[in-house]
Amino acid sequence: MRRSNGTSRAGRAVRALLVAPAVVVAFALLTPAGATPVSAVQTASGYRLLSGDGGVFSFGAARFFGSAASDPTKCPTNPPDRSMPHGSCVAIASTPDGDGYWILNRATGKLFGFGGAASYGQPIDFRGGTTAEFAPAFLSIVPTPTGHGYWVLTMPLSGAGRVLYFGDATFFGDTQSIVSSTHHPLNGTPVALAATRDGRGYWEVHSDGGVFAFGDAHFYGSMAGAHLNQPIVGIAPTADAKGYWLVAADGGVFAFGDAKFGGSLVGAKLTGTVVGIARNTVGAGYWLASSDGDVHSFGGAPSLGSMRGTRLAQPIVAIASTVAPD
Repeated sequence: MRRSNGTSRAGRAVRALLVAPAVVVAFALLTPAGATPVSAVQTASGYRLLSGDGGVFSFGAARFFGSAASDPTKCPTNPPDRSMPHGSCVAIASTPDGDGYWILNRATGKLFGFGGAASYGQPIDFRGGTTAEFAPAFLSIVPTPTGHGYWVLTMPLSGAGRVLYFGDATFFGDTQSIVSSTHHPLNGTPVALAATRDGRGYWEVHSDGGVFAFGDAHFYGSMAGAHLNQPIVGIAPTADAKGYWLVAADGGVFAFGDAKFGGSLVGAKLTGTVVGIARNTVGAGYWLASSDGDVHSFGGAPSLGSMRGTRLAQPIVAIASTVAPD
C-alpha cells in the first residue's frame, strides 16, 4: 500500500461522516497492455443504472441482458434482520468487453451475472454462516481488466474495508489490514473501489474523502480532513489511471492527478441524492447519477438519457459505464 499525509489524515481525524447504505461507485473501464483488449473499433459509450430491487436501465451503447428485479427473491426489500426498504441490490459492474454485467446484493453478498459476465466465486461464501447482524456489508464490485475475475469491497463490523478477490484478481491490501496492524480506527467508512489500468492495484475510498492506494495505484490526493457538506459516495479513475474524480452525495466533484474538473451539481436543485460517478469510456468527461434516476453529463460526456420522471419501483443506487460490445 502507498500512503501519503492525505491518507494518514483519514486515520487521525475525529470527525466521522456516515455514508447512506445504498450508495456505490461505478468504475471506469480500462484496457492495459497484456490484457484482453477492447476492440479498437468500439467508439460508442454508454452506461447502466441499477435500482435497489435489481432493475437495470441501459443507455447509449449499453445493452440490456436482464435484471435481478425479475426474481423478487434476489434483491428483496428488508431482508431478514436487515432494514433495507429500498431493496438490497447495491452495485453493478460491466464486463470490460461490454458484453455483460454483474449485480451485487449488499446484504447476502450474492453475485448475479448477466450476458457474458461469468462467475469466478461468490462473496456470500465469506459470510461464514454468521447471522445478518454480524455479517459484513457488501459494497462494490470491480472486474479485472481481462474480465476473468473481480474484486469485491466489503465492510465488516470493524468499519474498515476488506477486499475479497476472485478469478485472476490479486489481493494488494485493504484498510482492514491497516486497522489490524495499527489498531487505529479510521474516520470514514468504505464506500468505493476502483482498479488501476493494469489491474495490479486499486484505490479504496471512504466516506470522509480518504483515499487509500494499494499495489501500483498512486495516491494523487484526497478530501480527508476537509470539510464536506455531504459524504463521498464514489470514485472514477481517468483513462490512464493517473488521476481520479471523487463525488459526494450532494454532487460535489473533486479532481486529482490528471483528472480534469468538468463541473458539479453543487448549488443545483436536486430531487434525488447523487449515488455514483462514471467516466466516459471513449471520450472526455463523466456522468453523475442520482437516486431519482437522473443522469448529469459533464466535461464533454454525451447526454444519453435517464430515468428521471419515470416511476421507479425502487431508487437508483449505482451507475456503471461501458463500451459497445463487439
